[in-house]
Amino acid sequence: MPSAFCKKKVFVLLLPLLRVFGSLFFDKQYLRGRYFDASATGWHWVLRSIVWQKIFGFNRHIPRPVSPFIKILSPQNIEFCPEDINNFPAMGTYYQNARGTIVIGKGSYIANNVTIVTANHDFSDLEAYQPGKDVIIGDRCWIGANSVILPGVHLGDHTIVGAGSIVTKSYPQGNLVIAGNPARPIRLLDARGEPAAESASPLGTSPSEADAARFSPSPHRSMKEPARPRSSGGCTRMPNRSRRRLPSHR
Repeated sequence: MPSAFCKKKVFVLLLPLLRVFGSLFFDKQYLRGRYFDASATGWHWVLRSIVWQKIFGFNRHIPRPVSPFIKILSPQNIEFCPEDINNFPAMGTYYQNARGTIVIGKGSYIANNVTIVTANHDFSDLEAYQPGKDVIIGDRCWIGANSVILPGVHLGDHTIVGAGSIVTKSYPQGNLVIAGNPARPIRLLDARGEPAAESASPLGTSPSEADAARFSPSPHRSMKEPARPRSSGGCTRMPNRSRRRLPSHR
């Protein structure tokens, strides 16, 4: 039985050949990072995707390894860090982005069966679509399984979306847990990801009226369209925003 050291040595020797082989089928910028440089996991995705994408034709138009069981309407309308390619071998995810861009921040996770929508049907003519609106997901977010994110939503850094939630409006301040239909804040998080001391609502319960007032957009001011993030070094970087809490209105 070969030791772990021997396996690692063989992997390092084969890595240049794997890169050349993989780049024959996929854009080489997606064949780097923690899943490819120090792990065989990414190369398993490559081999599987060669069979499903290039031979059987599932998602053949996508230039990176993805699951045959997801749908991406417009691959060029997704911005993400190539290090986070692990979101695309997931099962059942639907990126409805033909009329808008989906931005996924660095270190974010998209679970199975998540739907992200950039344009809804026109209510007066169901054969037509409303104008598309970009969806922006910040760094280090986690979108739970079976969640739906609707057009124009902006989630700030370190926003956790509970499984099965329907996110209908933006929470750009980040550092919180939202859940439900429609999704509402149920817990504040500190910089370490721990529940903040001021967060009185236990996970899984409805927020108090004070919490709702704290996070709801002000009725006296319109919410500005969030700025598009800038790309640096191949990874999407969200713009720095203060985590200032919105004032309560009573």
